[in-house]
Formats: sequence, C-alpha cells, structure tokens
Amino acid sequence: MTRTPQLQLSADVAARMRAALPTVAADILAAIVREVPGYAGQLGETMERTIESAVEIALNGFLDIAAHAEGADASAPGDPPREGAYALGRGEARSGRSMDSLLAAYRLGARLAWRELSLVAVDAGLAAETLASFAELVFAYIDELSASSAAGHADELASTGLVRQRHLERLGHGLLTGASPAALEAAAARADWPAPRSLTAVILPESRARAALMTLDPRTLRPVDEVPGLESGGRTVLLVPDADGPARAPMLQLLRGRRAIVGPPRPWLAVRASYLRALRALELDRRRTAGEFATGEPVDTERLLVDLVLGADPEAVEDLRTQVLAPLLSLRPAVADKLGQTLRSWLLHHGRRDQIAADLFVHPQTIRYRMGQLRELYGDRLEDPRTVLEMTVALGVHPRWGGATPG
Repeated sequence: MTRTPQLQLSADVAARMRAALPTVAADILAAIVREVPGYAGQLGETMERTIESAVEIALNGFLDIAAHAEGADASAPGDPPREGAYALGRGEARSGRSMDSLLAAYRLGARLAWRELSLVAVDAGLAAETLASFAELVFAYIDELSASSAAGHADELASTGLVRQRHLERLGHGLLTGASPAALEAAAARADWPAPRSLTAVILPESRARAALMTLDPRTLRPVDEVPGLESGGRTVLLVPDADGPARAPMLQLLRGRRAIVGPPRPWLAVRASYLRALRALELDRRRTAGEFATGEPVDTERLLVDLVLGADPEAVEDLRTQVLAPLLSLRPAVADKLGQTLRSWLLHHGRRDQIAADLFVHPQTIRYRMGQLRELYGDRLEDPRTVLEMTVALGVHPRWGGATPG
C-alpha cells in the first residue's frame, strides 16, 4: 500500500493498544510455532527470538502509523518494520525455504493481531466506522510487510545464485588450466558442486552452448574466462559430468547438430586431458581441407585415435611418408601415384589380392602386375615387419589416398 486508510485513533486508544502489544506478540509467536507448516516444532531458540522481535517491531510500527494523522505515508524507505520484514525474507532464502511458511505466518499474525487489538479498541469505545478502517489498515499493513519479505527473499536468491555461478565458473577454469587437486577440491566445496566420477570436455561454438546446456546434465560446468586454446574462433568448452560408459552415446545424441567435438571421459580432477585431446581434434580439422567437423554431427575423439596419433607431429609423419615413397621418385608421377595407391591398399588389406582389386576398382591381374613392380623397387623390405609398420603408419591415412579411387 502507498497511503494509509483514513483513521483517527485517540491517544488513549493508541496507548491501550500499545500496552497490549507484548501479550499480542507472545500469542502470535506461540501460534506460529504451533500452527504454521515448516515452522511447527522446527524453530530453534534463536529463530524464535528473531521472529518474536520482528513481530514486536512490526506491531509497534503499525501503531505508529495508526496513530498518525490521516494520509500518513506507510511505505517510507528506512521504516524499521519494512527492514525487518526484508531481513526475514532473506533469512528464509538462506535457510533454503520458500516464502510459503513466512507468508502463512503473516496471515496468521494479521488475523490474531486484528482479533486481539480490535477487542482493545472496542473496549476503549472506538466507533464502528473507525473500526472498519482499522481492519483495513491491519491487512494492508501486512500486505506491505509481505511484499518487503518477498523482495528480500528474491534478492537473496539472486545474490546467492550469482555468487555460486561465479564459483562454478572459476572451478571450470581451474580444471582446464591445471590447478592443483587441493585447490580444485576447495573450489568445488565453495561452489557447492558435488564432484562426479568423471568429466568429459566438449568444444562447440559459443552460439550453440546455451541450447546444449539446457539438455545436458545440470552439473555441467562452463568456464567463461579465456582458456588456453580457445582465445579466438568463437568457441567455448563445456565439462559434462558422468558421460562415460553407457551414458556416452546418449550425450552424443544430445549434441547432434551442435558441431561439437567430444573428448574422452576422465576422472574429474584430470579433465584437462580430455580438453587437450578435443583441442587436438579441433586443430586436426583445421588442417583438413574437407572440413569434416563442419557437418553439425558430434565428433567423438574416441573414434579418431589413429588420426590424432598420426596428427600429433605432422612434420614427422610427412618425413616418414617421404622416406617410404622414396623408391617411387624415379617413376613418372602418374605411375608413382598408382603404385602408391596399390601399396597402401596392399598394407591395409594384408595382401589379399581380390580385396585390393575391389578397393581400387581394377582387375586382380592388374594388382599382381603392380605388386611385381613394387617388389622390384622395394625388394626384401616388403617382408620386413619394421618396414611394413612404417609404411602402414605413413600411408594409412594418406590425404590423397584415403578413399577408394578408380585405377
């Protein structure tokens, strides 16, 4: 309310009511402790004293307003009853309770205050029309206090939520930048974040992170400060709890269409390793002209282990490839290319001529002829396990020969 109802309480009536306030306050407290769900039998001595003090302040504030001249402003900032009501609302939020119990206490208090103070007013000879205004003032005043408590409750939740969110963001940043286990465990405790068995790093465009968070485990962490490797490019990282074992496939399904790169699950304190692998997969995609990760489907790094191993040192792989293909350098480029394709297919199909021919779309006799040429060039090296291993590593994911090409 913004203005009090018109009310004229004489000094004598106001004095009689004020004398009754201790009894009224005690009766209200006893009724709250006995009848209000959430409070009944659950309030400690400290909380009871807090409520009793708030009731007395509210009742005295009410009588101060009631005794003022008509039109007095009952909502002036700094009013002690309003401040007390605001503090009660914040206390409820800190205790993890909703406003239900406190609002029920207000309703009960208003009813008892009206009943007992009206008896005093009637005994003092207050006119009926004035008594009606008095009733209106009682319940309007309670509405004002209820609104103040609701504001305190909302402000406390907002403040607590922001503080916790910042703690969660700092925890995520520490996990990705290599903070010590002791520091990480302390950060998890400050954030009231129950540590999972494992965490999985997921790199995805920032524009798609919010939608992903709405579907993933609510404990998922999202650092907002810059982390090494994602300083530019419009990408962010999420740390998803317990997405290992049977839970991995459902998580990948939830990430469909989000252009996500998913690292391996790791114990939560070691999730930085998952993040670094996802980063390497991102870099691998940047080096590929096909843009394999741009389709929108999630990229599971667990299915890219060979590519990641071979891509860990691209220059070393290229040097190895140059050594392996050195015997072909004396040939015309077209011939060298066909023999290179044949050698790769021979390695991958373990020398099975029919499978090699099907892979290259040629006749098996062509494969026999080409393998004869390769044996002339490589000699006994094709029988050497170490050489075969080097050839397999060098040619297994050759960018030019990675798919079946006729001829």
